[in-house]
Amino acid sequence: MSTWKDFLLTTASGAEVHFDRLKNRLFGRLDADKPYKIVYYRGFGSPSAVWLKGRVLRERDLSTPSDNDRFWQNLLATYQRFESDEVPGVTVRVEAFDKAYTTVTDEEGYFEVTINPPDGVLIANPGRVWFPVRYSLDGLVQPTTGEPVEKEGYMMISPQFSQFGVISDIDDTVLVTGATSLLQTARLTFLGNAYTRLPFAGVAAFYRALQSGPITTLFNPIYYVSSSPWNLYDLLIDFFRIQGIPKGPILLRDLGFDPALLSSDSHHTHKLAMIRKVLDVNPQLPFVLIGDSGQQDPEIYTQVVRENPGRIRAIYIRDVTPETRDASVRELIRTAETSHVPMLLVTDTVAAAEHAASLGLIDSDTIPEIRADRQADKE
Repeated sequence: MSTWKDFLLTTASGAEVHFDRLKNRLFGRLDADKPYKIVYYRGFGSPSAVWLKGRVLRERDLSTPSDNDRFWQNLLATYQRFESDEVPGVTVRVEAFDKAYTTVTDEEGYFEVTINPPDGVLIANPGRVWFPVRYSLDGLVQPTTGEPVEKEGYMMISPQFSQFGVISDIDDTVLVTGATSLLQTARLTFLGNAYTRLPFAGVAAFYRALQSGPITTLFNPIYYVSSSPWNLYDLLIDFFRIQGIPKGPILLRDLGFDPALLSSDSHHTHKLAMIRKVLDVNPQLPFVLIGDSGQQDPEIYTQVVRENPGRIRAIYIRDVTPETRDASVRELIRTAETSHVPMLLVTDTVAAAEHAASLGLIDSDTIPEIRADRQADKE
């Protein structure tokens, strides 16, 4: 039975669609000289299927952030990220593995396509993980120069020698966000940049150890999943690079008045859908799941364990909530253990790393580096 909240969300969703159409017609006239921009999100997949996603906008590039930026400069950059002029209904040409594919942007300017790599692509490229992909807009050129609208990108294909994959939350797992406090989250999001945001101590070294595995010639893919909007994608890319956190696909969500996304279950629904997609395109890989206690990660990961028997090697949950939350998390830990999956509630990255080493997921010789990285981050 629908509620008044459902009615308001549905009404808002419809109003947003009409507003976007009106805005596109208006700004199509007023901003005729604004350049087209293809934003690509790192694609990912396996030898059998690769998922690619991106967005087409009309905007100029943001200025490069620095650790000396004032709060008003960060606030302006945040405004520019969210006040995007999307380009709906344009044809995007995607070229990969000497083949071309086409797709069309939706009302919010997003596009996505799933492609099938040719047989033997990894055999012909032993040891390669990142493969090039080229995006272009059919029938459109830049308004002031007449140049074609193009973008070069990369996609990650899990190599056949990977031992496992890692799926990690971002907010309050990798990046200090204060997601349990709306005011703290807003302050960090709107007034900070990639240089001023802080990682949880020791995360970079721990994730590098997981990516290398117990044998440093391996490559275990890492995927980052968050309910943050795609508008923050560039900030997260810069943050990971600055902090030395391993590169991997970052899976965010559209920030719109979609009733399914604004409901109380939106975080759960989005994250579970993205995890399922990662598992589906990597049917040969087991996974390690990493999250925090603040936003339903234990509940989501327990469901993933039930749906994928035998595929989850371990779960690490960072404890960022009061003692009252710990009791429900410990009950979920017991549930995971019935499926023979260890789930740890930890306050410290080193505790998770030591357990991972005991399972043979990382080289035990990396523990001192993780301890040193934790101490450096704290200082």
